[in-house]
Amino acid sequence: MRLLQTVSKLAWRNLWRNHRRTIIMVGAITLGVWAMIFMTALIRGMVDNMITDGLRALPGHVQVHHPAFRDDPSVENLIGVSDAEIRRRFESTDIESWASRVKVPAVITSERESRGIVLFGIDPAREVGISFVADDMSDGRFLEDESDSGIVIGAKLADTLETEVGKRVVLMSQDPDNEVADRGFRVVGLFDASLDAFEETMVFAGKETLQRMLKIGDAVSEVAVQGDDYRDVTALTDEVRQLFSGNEEVLPWAELDSYLGSMLDVMDGFVLVWMVVIFMALSFGLVNTLVMAVFERVREIGLMMALGMRPGSILAQIVVESILLLLVGLLFGNLIAYASIEPLKTGIDVSIVAEGMEMMGVSTVLYPKMMLKDVLLANAVVLVLGFLASLSPAWRASRYEPIEAITKV
Repeated sequence: MRLLQTVSKLAWRNLWRNHRRTIIMVGAITLGVWAMIFMTALIRGMVDNMITDGLRALPGHVQVHHPAFRDDPSVENLIGVSDAEIRRRFESTDIESWASRVKVPAVITSERESRGIVLFGIDPAREVGISFVADDMSDGRFLEDESDSGIVIGAKLADTLETEVGKRVVLMSQDPDNEVADRGFRVVGLFDASLDAFEETMVFAGKETLQRMLKIGDAVSEVAVQGDDYRDVTALTDEVRQLFSGNEEVLPWAELDSYLGSMLDVMDGFVLVWMVVIFMALSFGLVNTLVMAVFERVREIGLMMALGMRPGSILAQIVVESILLLLVGLLFGNLIAYASIEPLKTGIDVSIVAEGMEMMGVSTVLYPKMMLKDVLLANAVVLVLGFLASLSPAWRASRYEPIEAITKV
């Protein structure tokens, strides 16, 4: 312990013998650490927004369907359990956020235009907190109950159809007998969405109203369940599976939307690669700083070895110099990263590149997300790679012959 204290004191004093070089190196490490954490927070926020917006577009964290529904989302592939029985089963659990829905392909026709859409029959009370539509109304009102005779459509779809709140439209789909099922509805509300595709394709009606129109009784197409954390839904998926007989397909959101699911895996790998690349650039400066520090102190190192300091202590001194240099840079880098990210948590407006962000499935406001595990990973990468980078000059210093080092000019 005393040897470590002595070596640490010597390493700290040696760092500041050439304070200008040390300050430049600390500044470079600080900038690198800030870049690691700041850019990671931006990317984390972008991916988190993408996944959150995607999950708020009705999937929930876990979904229940007929096994053939995902391949053929028609009215024929309904869940084999009645809506009333589904409600009874969920009421016997601690799961609070869930919603059953009717979901069918349909055509909406106004006085001027027609469009293919996805028609949802919902219970408005159960959708609150699960889907986005109840929170993003831009005109009119949301559906009042399951038997509401109106519909809610996207603002962009309303523009396409050249219709508005108060106007009547016709919805057409297919019933289980392969007959055309159609009905006139009045548009009672318009919603905005983070992605234009949602506004142009989603139409919402009362669940009971749609069940009567399609002549499907008390049947539904899907059940969506919301948990506390979209990153960990294994326990929730297992609990939902226990509520059904096994004839229904129960899947987590990552399997329902493979694109969103792959984003988390890609993100974790990208973060590590990004940090390693940044520090590899910094490592050249670090090695150069340590090599110069060793070169300037060749005679001093030789004298210490002649007085009895072991090669291992010389090696430790150079490595400790590197670690101290890295720790100072990490301290300032972490502080500056936090200070620059915290004010931006309210959101960064990137509407200037809205079209490009829309193609990626990202909203035009980014919310940086500074995660503790990313900060710890950045610090670990810097310390581990910095330690490895310091071994070469440290080993070189410990291999000097005392006589040659003392007489070296």
